[in-house]
Amino acid sequence: MTETALLGTRSVSRETMARLQIYEALLRKWNPAINLVARSTLDDVWGRHFVDSAQIYNLAGKGWSSWADLGSGGGFPGLVIAIIAAESQLEAKVILVESDQRKATFLRTVARETGVKLEVIADRAESLAPLAVDILSARALAPLDRLMSFAKRHLSPTGVALFPKGVNHGAELRQALETWRFSYDAAVSETDPAAVIYAIKGISRV
Repeated sequence: MTETALLGTRSVSRETMARLQIYEALLRKWNPAINLVARSTLDDVWGRHFVDSAQIYNLAGKGWSSWADLGSGGGFPGLVIAIIAAESQLEAKVILVESDQRKATFLRTVARETGVKLEVIADRAESLAPLAVDILSARALAPLDRLMSFAKRHLSPTGVALFPKGVNHGAELRQALETWRFSYDAAVSETDPAAVIYAIKGISRV
Protein backbone atom coordinates (compact mmCIF):
# COMPACT_ATOMS: atom_id res chain seq x y z
CA MET A 1 0.00 0.00 0.00
CA THR A 2 1.38 3.40 -0.98
CA GLU A 3 2.12 5.70 1.93
CA THR A 4 0.29 9.01 1.81
CA ALA A 5 0.48 12.42 3.46
CA LEU A 6 -1.94 15.32 3.71
CA LEU A 7 -1.50 18.48 1.66
CA GLY A 8 -4.27 20.60 3.11
CA THR A 9 -7.38 18.47 2.63
CA ARG A 10 -5.80 16.41 -0.16
CA SER A 11 -4.09 13.08 0.40
CA VAL A 12 -0.95 12.74 -1.74
CA SER A 13 1.75 10.11 -2.05
CA ARG A 14 5.06 10.29 -0.24
CA GLU A 15 6.70 10.68 -3.66
CA THR A 16 4.65 13.81 -4.31
CA MET A 17 5.55 15.20 -0.88
CA ALA A 18 9.23 14.51 -1.60
CA ARG A 19 8.97 16.43 -4.87
CA LEU A 20 7.32 19.35 -3.08
CA GLN A 21 10.12 19.35 -0.51
CA ILE A 22 12.70 19.57 -3.32
CA TYR A 23 10.64 22.45 -4.72
CA GLU A 24 10.61 24.19 -1.34
CA ALA A 25 14.40 23.90 -0.99
CA LEU A 26 14.94 25.38 -4.46
CA LEU A 27 12.44 28.16 -3.74
CA ARG A 28 14.32 29.16 -0.59
CA LYS A 29 17.65 29.00 -2.45
CA TRP A 30 16.55 31.12 -5.43
CA ASN A 31 14.20 33.55 -3.71
CA PRO A 32 16.78 36.05 -2.39
CA ALA A 33 18.10 36.60 -5.91
CA ILE A 34 14.92 36.86 -7.99
CA ASN A 35 12.07 37.47 -5.50
CA LEU A 36 9.85 34.53 -6.42
CA VAL A 37 7.53 35.10 -3.44
CA ALA A 38 7.32 37.76 -0.74
CA ARG A 39 9.97 36.98 1.87
CA SER A 40 7.40 37.45 4.64
CA THR A 41 5.47 34.42 3.34
CA LEU A 42 8.37 31.99 3.61
CA ASP A 43 7.68 31.35 7.30
CA ASP A 44 4.41 29.71 6.24
CA VAL A 45 5.40 28.59 2.76
CA TRP A 46 3.33 25.39 2.93
CA GLY A 47 0.09 27.08 3.94
CA ARG A 48 0.46 30.28 1.93
CA HIS A 49 1.71 28.67 -1.26
CA PHE A 50 1.63 24.86 -1.45
CA VAL A 51 -1.75 24.17 0.21
CA ASP A 52 -3.21 27.31 -1.37
CA SER A 53 -2.22 25.95 -4.80
CA ALA A 54 -3.32 22.37 -4.13
CA GLN A 55 -6.89 23.47 -3.39
CA ILE A 56 -7.11 24.92 -6.90
CA TYR A 57 -6.15 21.52 -8.31
CA ASN A 58 -8.88 19.93 -6.19
CA LEU A 59 -11.56 22.19 -7.70
CA ALA A 60 -10.68 21.16 -11.25
CA GLY A 61 -11.90 17.60 -10.80
CA LYS A 62 -10.68 14.72 -12.95
CA GLY A 63 -12.05 15.45 -16.42
CA TRP A 64 -9.27 17.65 -17.77
CA SER A 65 -6.26 16.80 -19.95
CA SER A 66 -4.65 20.23 -20.44
CA TRP A 67 -4.01 23.06 -17.99
CA ALA A 68 -2.31 26.43 -18.44
CA ASP A 69 -1.20 28.65 -15.57
CA LEU A 70 -0.61 32.29 -16.48
CA GLY A 71 1.97 34.49 -14.76
CA SER A 72 3.34 31.47 -12.91
CA GLY A 73 6.10 33.43 -11.15
CA GLY A 74 7.50 31.14 -8.47
CA GLY A 75 5.25 28.33 -9.68
CA PHE A 76 2.03 28.90 -7.75
CA PRO A 77 -0.29 27.30 -8.50
CA GLY A 78 1.00 25.86 -11.81
CA LEU A 79 4.06 23.99 -10.60
CA VAL A 80 2.17 22.48 -7.68
CA ILE A 81 -0.56 21.46 -10.15
CA ALA A 82 2.03 19.71 -12.33
CA ILE A 83 3.58 17.89 -9.36
CA ILE A 84 0.22 16.60 -8.12
CA ALA A 85 -0.89 15.69 -11.64
CA ALA A 86 2.30 13.65 -12.13
CA GLU A 87 0.97 11.26 -9.48
CA SER A 88 -2.53 10.63 -10.80
CA GLN A 89 -2.88 12.10 -14.31
CA LEU A 90 0.19 10.92 -16.16
CA GLU A 91 -1.06 12.01 -19.59
CA ALA A 92 -2.13 15.50 -18.50
CA LYS A 93 -0.37 18.44 -20.15
CA VAL A 94 0.54 21.37 -17.89
CA ILE A 95 1.81 24.66 -19.35
CA LEU A 96 3.36 27.42 -17.25
CA VAL A 97 3.41 30.88 -18.83
CA GLU A 98 5.92 33.29 -17.29
CA SER A 99 7.37 36.29 -19.13
CA ASP A 100 10.28 36.87 -16.71
CA GLN A 101 13.18 34.84 -18.12
CA ARG A 102 14.81 34.31 -14.70
CA LYS A 103 11.61 32.97 -13.19
CA ALA A 104 11.06 30.78 -16.26
CA THR A 105 14.54 29.34 -15.69
CA PHE A 106 13.62 28.62 -12.06
CA LEU A 107 10.46 26.81 -13.13
CA ARG A 108 12.40 24.64 -15.57
CA THR A 109 14.98 23.90 -12.88
CA VAL A 110 12.33 22.67 -10.44
CA ALA A 111 10.74 20.56 -13.16
CA ARG A 112 14.09 18.96 -13.93
CA GLU A 113 15.06 18.38 -10.29
CA THR A 114 11.68 16.85 -9.42
CA GLY A 115 11.38 14.83 -12.62
CA VAL A 116 8.01 16.38 -13.49
CA LYS A 117 6.99 16.81 -17.11
CA LEU A 118 5.64 20.26 -18.02
CA GLU A 119 6.09 23.05 -20.55
CA VAL A 120 7.37 26.51 -19.64
CA ILE A 121 6.64 29.33 -22.08
CA ALA A 122 8.62 32.52 -21.44
CA ASP A 123 6.18 34.98 -22.95
CA ARG A 124 3.19 37.16 -22.08
CA ALA A 125 -0.29 35.65 -22.08
CA GLU A 126 -1.64 38.25 -24.49
CA SER A 127 1.13 37.48 -27.01
CA LEU A 128 0.53 33.75 -27.26
CA ALA A 129 -1.53 31.98 -29.86
CA PRO A 130 -4.69 30.54 -28.24
CA LEU A 131 -3.83 27.52 -26.09
CA ALA A 132 -7.33 25.94 -26.09
CA VAL A 133 -6.83 24.32 -22.67
CA ASP A 134 -9.40 22.62 -20.44
CA ILE A 135 -8.36 24.54 -17.31
CA LEU A 136 -6.81 28.00 -16.97
CA SER A 137 -5.47 29.44 -13.72
CA ALA A 138 -3.80 32.66 -12.63
CA ARG A 139 -2.88 33.70 -9.10
CA ALA A 140 -2.27 37.37 -8.25
CA LEU A 141 -1.71 38.24 -11.91
CA ALA A 142 -4.39 40.83 -12.75
CA PRO A 143 -7.90 42.05 -11.84
CA LEU A 144 -10.73 39.70 -12.76
CA ASP A 145 -11.96 41.78 -15.72
CA ARG A 146 -8.53 41.58 -17.35
CA LEU A 147 -8.23 37.88 -16.59
CA MET A 148 -11.44 37.37 -18.53
CA SER A 149 -9.76 38.43 -21.76
CA PHE A 150 -7.03 35.84 -21.15
CA ALA A 151 -9.62 33.18 -20.37
CA LYS A 152 -11.62 33.99 -23.50
CA ARG A 153 -8.43 33.69 -25.56
CA HIS A 154 -6.89 30.55 -24.06
CA LEU A 155 -9.72 28.30 -22.87
CA SER A 156 -11.31 25.63 -24.99
CA PRO A 157 -15.05 26.23 -25.67
CA THR A 158 -15.96 23.98 -22.73
CA GLY A 159 -13.02 25.01 -20.52
CA VAL A 160 -13.08 26.40 -16.99
CA ALA A 161 -11.04 29.24 -15.49
CA LEU A 162 -10.01 28.90 -11.84
CA PHE A 163 -9.07 32.28 -10.41
CA PRO A 164 -8.31 32.74 -6.70
CA LYS A 165 -9.24 36.19 -5.42
CA GLY A 166 -8.72 37.96 -2.10
CA VAL A 167 -10.83 40.13 0.16
CA ASN A 168 -11.92 42.42 -2.70
CA HIS A 169 -13.29 39.57 -4.80
CA GLY A 170 -16.86 40.92 -4.78
CA ALA A 171 -15.86 44.27 -6.24
CA GLU A 172 -13.72 42.58 -8.88
CA LEU A 173 -16.62 40.32 -9.84
CA ARG A 174 -19.03 43.23 -10.23
CA GLN A 175 -16.53 45.10 -12.39
CA ALA A 176 -15.94 42.05 -14.60
CA LEU A 177 -19.70 41.60 -15.10
CA GLU A 178 -19.91 45.08 -16.59
CA THR A 179 -17.87 43.92 -19.59
CA TRP A 180 -18.29 40.14 -19.68
CA ARG A 181 -21.01 37.52 -19.54
CA PHE A 182 -20.12 34.26 -17.80
CA SER A 183 -21.37 31.69 -15.32
CA TYR A 184 -19.47 31.11 -12.11
CA ASP A 185 -19.24 29.31 -8.79
CA ALA A 186 -17.30 30.62 -5.81
CA ALA A 187 -15.55 28.31 -3.33
CA VAL A 188 -14.31 29.74 -0.04
CA SER A 189 -10.53 29.40 0.24
CA GLU A 190 -9.15 26.77 2.61
CA THR A 191 -6.30 29.09 3.56
CA ASP A 192 -8.13 32.42 3.90
CA PRO A 193 -11.84 32.62 4.83
CA ALA A 194 -12.05 36.12 3.28
CA ALA A 195 -10.88 34.82 -0.10
CA VAL A 196 -12.59 32.74 -2.77
CA ILE A 197 -11.70 30.74 -5.87
CA TYR A 198 -13.95 31.52 -8.83
CA ALA A 199 -14.72 28.73 -11.28
CA ILE A 200 -15.75 30.54 -14.46
CA LYS A 201 -17.04 29.28 -17.83
CA GLY A 202 -19.16 30.30 -20.78
CA ILE A 203 -17.30 33.58 -21.28
CA SER A 204 -18.41 36.16 -23.81
CA ARG A 205 -18.30 39.95 -24.12
CA VAL A 206 -21.32 42.00 -23.13
